[in-house]
This record gives sequence, C-alpha cells and structure tokens, in this order.
Amino acid sequence: MTTDNLQKQVAFIKEIDKLKYIQRKTKLFNSDRHENDAEHSWHLAMMTIVLAEHSDKPINVLKVLKMVLIHDIVEIDAGDTFIYDATKSHTNTAEELIAAKRIFGLLPTEQAAEFITIWNEFEDGTTDEAKFARSMDRFEPLLQNTSNDGGTWVEFNVPYQTVYDKKKAIQNGSTSIWNYAENLLNESVDRGILKKQPD
Repeated sequence: MTTDNLQKQVAFIKEIDKLKYIQRKTKLFNSDRHENDAEHSWHLAMMTIVLAEHSDKPINVLKVLKMVLIHDIVEIDAGDTFIYDATKSHTNTAEELIAAKRIFGLLPTEQAAEFITIWNEFEDGTTDEAKFARSMDRFEPLLQNTSNDGGTWVEFNVPYQTVYDKKKAIQNGSTSIWNYAENLLNESVDRGILKKQPD
C-alpha cells in the first residue's frame, strides 16, 4: 500500500510541475517578466508566514499555507483568469472543479479528499483561514503593480474603483493590511498610475 501511495504521490508531484508554465498577467517586482503560478503560490506562502501576526482572528498557519499552495493548481487545466477580466467570472467554476478532481485525484484517496476540501474552503472564503489566504492573494499583485508603475492597471486601463472593489476583500482577513493597501491605492492615484473616473 505504501509503495502504491508513493507512486501516486510522485505522479502528482510531476503533474504540478506544469504550474511553473502558467503565466499570470502580473509581473515580478520592478520587472518586465510575467510571474508564473508557482512563483505566485510560493510568494503567498512566504507572505503568510511573515504576515500571519496581522490576521484579525487566530489562524492555523499550516492550513493557510496549504490553501495558498493549492489554490491555483487547478489552473493547470483551467488556465489563469485575470481578476479584472470583465468577460469571465472569477468565481469557483465547474471547469475548475473538474480540474481539481482530476489533478488532486492523482493522489491517494484520503490525500485527494483533503486537498479538494482545502481548495473548496479557499474558494468559499468563509473561514478565518480562507479569509486570510484570500487577503494574501489580493495583496501580492497590488504590491507588484505599485512597484511597476501601475502594471496591469495601466496596461489594461483598469479604473481605481474596480481595483478598490477587488482589493477590499483584503479587509476580511486583516484590517491592518487593508489599511496599508488602501494607502497604497491612494498613493497610486496621486502618482497617476491608477486613474479615478470622473463622477
């Protein structure tokens, strides 16, 4: 049984290497190179460890780490959906659930069930751990865009209110990080890299 488990786990490990090829719209800090999903997940994991003290509620850090490392694996099959894409929903889709079942299904049964449960918990966004994980997921690209003179905001002409509405989910996990993020958004308007539409 142990050997069978190991073979399945190695197959999964090989499969998720594909995450390194999934390109995101956002670029690395102070860079013209696009970030890939694996880099994004690693960065969120490090952010979770470093910023956990700022969570509004006590959280199980290991569980949050699992969430941020697992949450984008479905994009191996489903692809990355740009958060500001107005033509496609950024919510949990049937396509992503099919991807989750296929990819996590490579693992031994109990592990597969755990990963799917953790992925669903992140997508639902209702537990304290999921709220903090989603805060990290929204915070990282904000930092990237401010370091890149507006980055995707400028490239895709995304107005301030749209960015604000997407980023305010940060406050569900951390009031202090949201306050910091909101200041960055206001500074971005002052710098001219994030445009407010006329009333």
